[in-house]
Amino acid sequence: MEIHTKQDGADVVSRAAWKLLVLLTALNVLNFVDRQLISSLAPLLIADLGLTRAQIGLLMGYTFVVFYTLVGVFLGVAADRLPRLALIGCGLGLWSAMTALSGAARGFAQLAVPRVLVGVGEAALTPAALGILGDAFPRRRLGFATGVYYAGIPLGTAASLLLAGWVAPRFGWRVCFYALGALGIASLPLLALVREPARRGGRAPFTSVRAHAVELLSLVRGSSQLLLVMLAGSALVYAAAAALHVVTWLVQERGMPFAAAAYRAGGMAVVAGFLGNLAGGFMADQCHRRFRGGRLWSLAIIPLFFAPWNVAFFLLSPSTPLFYVCWFFTAASATAYFGPLFAVAQELAPLHARSSALALTLLVTNLLGVGPGTWITGLIGDRIGLTAGLLLSIGVSVCGAATFAIAARRSARATHEDPGPGRHGSHERIER
Repeated sequence: MEIHTKQDGADVVSRAAWKLLVLLTALNVLNFVDRQLISSLAPLLIADLGLTRAQIGLLMGYTFVVFYTLVGVFLGVAADRLPRLALIGCGLGLWSAMTALSGAARGFAQLAVPRVLVGVGEAALTPAALGILGDAFPRRRLGFATGVYYAGIPLGTAASLLLAGWVAPRFGWRVCFYALGALGIASLPLLALVREPARRGGRAPFTSVRAHAVELLSLVRGSSQLLLVMLAGSALVYAAAAALHVVTWLVQERGMPFAAAAYRAGGMAVVAGFLGNLAGGFMADQCHRRFRGGRLWSLAIIPLFFAPWNVAFFLLSPSTPLFYVCWFFTAASATAYFGPLFAVAQELAPLHARSSALALTLLVTNLLGVGPGTWITGLIGDRIGLTAGLLLSIGVSVCGAATFAIAARRSARATHEDPGPGRHGSHERIER
């Protein structure tokens, strides 16, 4: 299937590519609605099931991301070799069934077990979806396409919060899980309405599990920039994961009623989060056109710009209008880096191993970012207060900005020493 063609020297994106982007973004929205339900319902789960903030942090973090990322590495390798839409369908069915089962939980363990399997199912989506988009869209539009896909994060987060704020007070928090599980199962036939694009670079050959591990390790050994990107990305992800405690923080430390906190957080996520995601992708593409290592520089700038707004948000009182202005920028900051981060990961990987590189990036950033971000912030919340834990996360994101600046300087030196084809040298590969 022809996805994009050349006309007058410019890549033209076909309707089939836009159709794929819409469907995959919609599935990512559903993915994040299911994933964010724990954080959206956290104050009710704490009250009803007697959970601690640290346990909520584990449910949002390590209970989910360990299996999500470990299985995701193998599914990323599989996505370079197997039909990707079929993999996505299997994952969608599993995570939806386990979301519904979560509604029957009576304690921490009964939430944790289906949460693990939700992670296994959702691990199939992103490596395969981003690989499909990488084949469907020309390189110059990849940052935009990836940013739109990751708009599923703010949209899914907002939908989760709005659902929790409306359904839970009326019908109970369990109905939220049951309804979303049923919606996911009902969405499976939509995958039959689209076709996969042809793979650039061809389908990777089947090899042993040991060979998969060697291939992934070689990706890191072969690119110090990729290693720096994964470590720096983990710092940004840590701060975004810590922010999953915001609804609990608003209810327990700022005195907001649960429904009001959920509605307002949902509104911020859908507006500020969505705009932040698109703005981050647009900024990264503009920097990419103008500077060597441009997307890396955009990732160094983004957290530094948002840090003062974040600090003010966690220190101000909700009674001041400035609190909501700072909240807007804080919500935008949690999503602005996703498009640039994973576009960079694809740029630094060989064409035949992009899904594998994306899965490896997800592994590192989830284990070093999401897991500690939710759990450590919850632990600090139990002992000192969530405000202290959330402020600490901002400092971690600033450290990530410094690491991205180092990677950008290395990229600029490398392309200057080896100009190769195109204005940006080997960084700007010619695709056919």
